[in-house]
Amino acid sequence: MKPLADKIRPNKLEEVVGQQHILGENKILNRIIKSKQIPNMIFYGPPGVGKTTVANIIASTTNKRFYKLNATNASVSDIKSIIDDLDSFLTINGVLLYLDEIQNFNKKQQQSLLEYTENGKITLIASTTENPYFYVYNALLSRSSVFEFKYLKKEDIILSLQRAVEVVSEELKDTRILCDKSALEFFAENSGGDLRKSINNLQLSLYTTPRNKEGNILIDLDIAKECSGKKALNYDKLGDQHYDVLSAFQKSIRGSDPDAAIHYLARLVKAGDLISICRRLMVIAAEDIGLAYPNAIAIVKACVDSAMQLGFPEARIPLAEAVILLATAPKSNSACVAIDAALSDLDNKDVGDIPNDLKDAHYGGASKLSRGVGYKYPHNYKNHYVKQQYLPDNIRSRVYYEPCENKMENAVKAYMTQIREDR
Repeated sequence: MKPLADKIRPNKLEEVVGQQHILGENKILNRIIKSKQIPNMIFYGPPGVGKTTVANIIASTTNKRFYKLNATNASVSDIKSIIDDLDSFLTINGVLLYLDEIQNFNKKQQQSLLEYTENGKITLIASTTENPYFYVYNALLSRSSVFEFKYLKKEDIILSLQRAVEVVSEELKDTRILCDKSALEFFAENSGGDLRKSINNLQLSLYTTPRNKEGNILIDLDIAKECSGKKALNYDKLGDQHYDVLSAFQKSIRGSDPDAAIHYLARLVKAGDLISICRRLMVIAAEDIGLAYPNAIAIVKACVDSAMQLGFPEARIPLAEAVILLATAPKSNSACVAIDAALSDLDNKDVGDIPNDLKDAHYGGASKLSRGVGYKYPHNYKNHYVKQQYLPDNIRSRVYYEPCENKMENAVKAYMTQIREDR
């Protein structure tokens, strides 16, 4: 049985739902397709959002010989077969190659296309669910235009689902299909922005639901739930989603938004990514809260230890406690800025030698080398402080730590000012 998703696949650009940021009127990809001057392109985005559909539409608008390969099972020999066809009568106008899942091609396989994409004998349209800037060979990437496809909105998916119902109704002819609005909305929401998944779930419900007494097929919310299974979660521990969610998680805490922070924690919890959560919370406590609330890292460490011992599902509770604590705590990145500046100086400056006064003097003959000579022991002075040079001569006036404006560091600033003025 032909998949319903293939039966309703658009044949015209106007029939494609979503992706208006690139396919809308006067948008760049729309203009490219209408011009029929097709460059090498890479379509990047999640599954089920129209990458293959748009590639097929582009193929139908050109007079080039069309080839289609999937990098999960294709090899260099498949590419060589296409290359062997070049300059033949069949490919007199050139070749349009659609290479799906290009991230599964290694560097050598991708390099085999370089010469022909550069001289125009092969026009490449590649698609990938992974970030092409990580997975596509740089030389091939530089010869291609990258277009990002985004998750479809619920409204766009519902439009396609309604079209799918109409197609099946025409097939069955003598059977009326009644699909509740709530069922369509559930199919759309449950798919996580993946149109193909929502249509597959609809297809399952249409072909497995028995006719009622009137001979009609009724798809209600209960049937939709039964045929959909668990909601798709847009998360991949090894891909972009992993880093995107962690990035949003940390930025929400840094931005003092506990609601957004808890939302992204929930995504990570759903993915079962306990290690990443714990590591990131410890980083945030040091990097973003820092000296504004030094005890935060101790509390977070306790929450993290508890979460690791408990495991899911109970781990979610101490993790939520840590997240809300960090999101609502005062913020300071002064320690992070200070150490990064010091590390940068080591990489980029001649910082010079350690002052002799500070060097180790706990061995015979150290004084003959002027080690430790002239060092003043701070505890012998008022406020346990005495002015002396600690930094190397080349950077003796360098300032790394600049206190931020918060209660804790204001107290630090006041203390440092006081002991220095007392001298």
